[in-house]
Amino acid sequence: MFHIKRTNTLKLTMTALLTAIAITIPLVMPVRVVLPPASFTLASHVPIFFALFLSPKIAVLVSLGSAAGFLLAGLPIVITIRALSHVVFAFFGARYLHIRRENVLDSPVKSQIFSFWIGLIHAVAEVGVVSLFFFGLLKGADYNETFFYSVFLLVGVGTLIHSMVDFLIAQVIWKSLGKRMRSLTKKLNI
Repeated sequence: MFHIKRTNTLKLTMTALLTAIAITIPLVMPVRVVLPPASFTLASHVPIFFALFLSPKIAVLVSLGSAAGFLLAGLPIVITIRALSHVVFAFFGARYLHIRRENVLDSPVKSQIFSFWIGLIHAVAEVGVVSLFFFGLLKGADYNETFFYSVFLLVGVGTLIHSMVDFLIAQVIWKSLGKRMRSLTKKLNI
């Protein structure tokens, strides 16, 4: 007889739902700015941040799903690989929150500091990916602008701002669910 723990089913369900949302956002979101190599799809990181609030494993899986969504949306390969780099910030952010969740998410100052640092990791990972294309180490993108403009400003600074906005959206949703989310994280044993 199969005995699946309720927590495993709950984790699988949360992972599947967040992954489905992460795949769907790049496919249907009407608010998108594409300035290759940069693209900014409103709320595209929200499912990843929500997963990050739950656990490192869920965050990594949802990040992979998000990259699949960008691939399915038919966006340029540089944008899809940038989305794949989200695994980096999702893993490290989730690990940090796994240890200090209550201290970070319950404090407006600490959560904004966390948002900045996780956004910086996010931006550095994306700048690294785009730099590989910019310098011709990976093929599939041509740039007419300077490195400073294309990579540093559009991707680096743009990603930092976009990341912090999406973190704020995710945090508002998380806090609006309040006690339900605290109960869920206890049930998930995370």
